Amino acid sequence: MIKQNLAIILLSSVALSACAKPTSNPNQNAQTPTTKANLSAEQQKQLQQLLEKTKKNLILVKGGTFMMGDFGPEHSIDKLPYAGGDSSPLHKVTLDDFHLSATKATYADFDVYTDVTGQKKVGKFDELIKKYRIPTSAAGINWQQARDYCQWLGQQINLNMDLPTEAQWEYAARNRGQYVLFATDNGKIDIGRNIWSFEQRQQSQDKFRVYKNVSILQQFPPSPLGLYDMLTDNYEWMLDWYDPEYYSKSPEKNPQGPATGTLKVVRSSAPDDGQNMHMGGNGLTIQRHAMHPVADPKLVKESANEKYYFDFNLNNSVRCAANP
Repeated sequence: MIKQNLAIILLSSVALSACAKPTSNPNQNAQTPTTKANLSAEQQKQLQQLLEKTKKNLILVKGGTFMMGDFGPEHSIDKLPYAGGDSSPLHKVTLDDFHLSATKATYADFDVYTDVTGQKKVGKFDELIKKYRIPTSAAGINWQQARDYCQWLGQQINLNMDLPTEAQWEYAARNRGQYVLFATDNGKIDIGRNIWSFEQRQQSQDKFRVYKNVSILQQFPPSPLGLYDMLTDNYEWMLDWYDPEYYSKSPEKNPQGPATGTLKVVRSSAPDDGQNMHMGGNGLTIQRHAMHPVADPKLVKESANEKYYFDFNLNNSVRCAANP
């Protein structure tokens, strides 16, 4: 199970030159950015294209009741947990209908958003980092940037949009709560067909002249619900604060996570290949990960002392949800 330190170390191992100073606070009630009044014709065109894409990509997920968490003791041959730890106990959850975006947000999406709201572009642009900032790849952002983006999108298209709860995400990843371990087209890892092989990742690195995996999206078939890249190619920010004991006290109806906390839940996983995911057991639909919503303060200090700066959110992105 990946926890805070392992997850942050994974991100920092990218070893890229990007500042990790906090850019926003993890405030549940922060004010959503607003669209500028006087947009150019080109800005209006790009905004309209983003909004049309957003509406087209929203997948209806019919609500229902499911058993959330590690279903290994009920499902596995040996009746042992698949993940254990904070993915237990198995508990009943009932969700209303909601919509979930078919894809994670890309850098191209965020460039339109920041442009029309008068914000600085997300990401860094030095010679090292900009190679990873591919327009069609998952945008590396912190929790507040992710939530602001979803809420702003909702305002533009008159929908109640926000980050998904982890209950919504898991329910969707498991094809409405079925006993699905991997959020692929068939619930399994078929290396090279529905998830990256090592060789495919190497070819991608060669193509972009980088030495770490780039989160290139929609390269493989979607899940049965039509959701892409739920298994890998960037963690996804959840609305929920993280509590390792939350499953033992979660309400049944539309759980929202703890009222407070210091870490946020992320689901999915960093860009990886099928071999590593088989060996490490990462990317399970039931797995929870804890992440600092801005950047781990200790690691930020350490990187500053060593005069190296990392983009601690390079592998954290967002897939928005729309609620009733």
